[in-house]
Amino acid sequence: MLLLCCPLLLVLLLLPLGSRPQKLPTRDEELFQMQIRDKAFFHDSSVIPDGAEISSYLFRDTPKRYFFVVEEDNTPLAVTVTPCDAPLEWKLSVQELPEEASGEGSGEPEPLEQQKHQITNEEGTELFSYKGNDVEYFVSASSPSGLYQLDLLSTEKDTHFKVYATTTPESDQPYPELPYDPRIDVTSLGRTTVTLAWKPSPTAFLLKQPIQYCIVINKEHNFKSLCAVEAKLSSDDAFMMAPKPGLDFSPFDFALFGFPSDNNSGKGFLKSSAKFGHQTPLKLRVDLHKVCIGNKNVFTVSDLKPDTQYYFDMFAVNTNTNMSTAYVGTFARTKEEAKQKTVELKDGKVTDVFIKRKGAKFLRFAPVSSHQKVTFSVHSCLDAVQIQVRRDGKLLLSQNVEGVRQFQLRGKAKAKYLIRLKGSKKGASMLKILATSRPNKQSFPSLPEDTRIKAFDKLRTCSMVTVAWLGTQERNKFCIYKREVDDNYNEEQKKREQNQCLGPDTRKKSEKVLCKYFHSQNIQKAVTTETIRGLQPGKSYLLDVYVIGHGGQSVKYQSKLVKMRKFC
Repeated sequence: MLLLCCPLLLVLLLLPLGSRPQKLPTRDEELFQMQIRDKAFFHDSSVIPDGAEISSYLFRDTPKRYFFVVEEDNTPLAVTVTPCDAPLEWKLSVQELPEEASGEGSGEPEPLEQQKHQITNEEGTELFSYKGNDVEYFVSASSPSGLYQLDLLSTEKDTHFKVYATTTPESDQPYPELPYDPRIDVTSLGRTTVTLAWKPSPTAFLLKQPIQYCIVINKEHNFKSLCAVEAKLSSDDAFMMAPKPGLDFSPFDFALFGFPSDNNSGKGFLKSSAKFGHQTPLKLRVDLHKVCIGNKNVFTVSDLKPDTQYYFDMFAVNTNTNMSTAYVGTFARTKEEAKQKTVELKDGKVTDVFIKRKGAKFLRFAPVSSHQKVTFSVHSCLDAVQIQVRRDGKLLLSQNVEGVRQFQLRGKAKAKYLIRLKGSKKGASMLKILATSRPNKQSFPSLPEDTRIKAFDKLRTCSMVTVAWLGTQERNKFCIYKREVDDNYNEEQKKREQNQCLGPDTRKKSEKVLCKYFHSQNIQKAVTTETIRGLQPGKSYLLDVYVIGHGGQSVKYQSKLVKMRKFC
């Protein structure tokens, strides 16, 4: 008799004991299928069915015993036990069957319970035992007839487990077969992504069985069975839908792993790159995520946290039997976030800052002397940027800035300020920033709330146009520039050129119209006009107004596109 010990899942069949031997190896398939469909037949029963997996529950320190009968010698036998969420102690033993029935000569088979009590008064011969949380199995090519009993015990806690037993292991093959190399390979590693690859199960391409792969990601440890994973998840958690072939997607939620979500909608530890149909929201655990990805054997996990260790497990699942086999799990640590270079700001000096799309920059300001107040002036050249200011670790300011903004904060002796600038989602950001502890030090000119240029249509002729713009109570220098553009020049092109930080020094001398100083103590009357002459009939012009502050820094108003009349 050949005995082997390896891992699988455990289940066993007990047919009624009679006074005459029964041919268990040639199982009655019609009866078997009927019994398997009737789940109540084996629920909380000590009988293990032949060729079907059962799930059951153990209370801590309370042993449980299962039975099945093999009534013919030299019968193949395979038994598999799968611990779920706690280690198990289990033992498989066999006793000889009674040669005669104890009935009163009626020839009727004795009741099952009476036969069990009659046989199990004595300890049987131990065939195999195991203690641990691995999926372990007993295989014999030639087993003796007898009453087999499986004893299980959990000493750590109440737990689930699964059992599978069969007398036809060669033909059943309910578990997907692993390839010759069952490891999961990490083929690519980034700060927020990990790409995994594995060899396909031979069950899929040799036996043509329907196999899908389920991946499990967590930050604690590897799992040895899908049963162990499911024990960690709530009963409401279902497998996610498989993505379309060739597309990876992300089953993770930022918020679940400590990331702030853009809209707090919880839309998903991986960011989806494939669109799915309607899905029921999953109640995922914070530390464990499971997703089935169809028959793909390459998968990219994205939206992970930098410099964090994750554990990855892969399970091949036979969708016909819903039974699974675990690949050898792996783990990987994502790369560290690129260390941000902190720019030192000098008191009263303007610093130019460029930020990549969705990027961030860090700046540091440490006044050399004691100060009562500190002023931060920010000039956003393109789209709005976000500024955060911390003093010795405490958040003092968090604002979105568009155009020119000035913030004045209370000072503190020997304080150090950390400034975080976050760019736009639309594209790269450019800005100018000035920090100072000196009062009344302002580099950027003040601006009105409305920075549009108004063109008076009734005063527009073939060769001149009159425009107006708002000023402030502060006396500043204003310069007007004009540039001829094509007739097909549109608002989109104008928007691309709307860099407010580009000053008059970037313009051609021929484009300059004039410069003048202007202010008004009455803010309601702070309006100035100017007539631009020498223009060509029927031509289009882009008009720009720059305001230049006392420190020499300039800010551009919104450009104005005007078209001259053809006939006057």
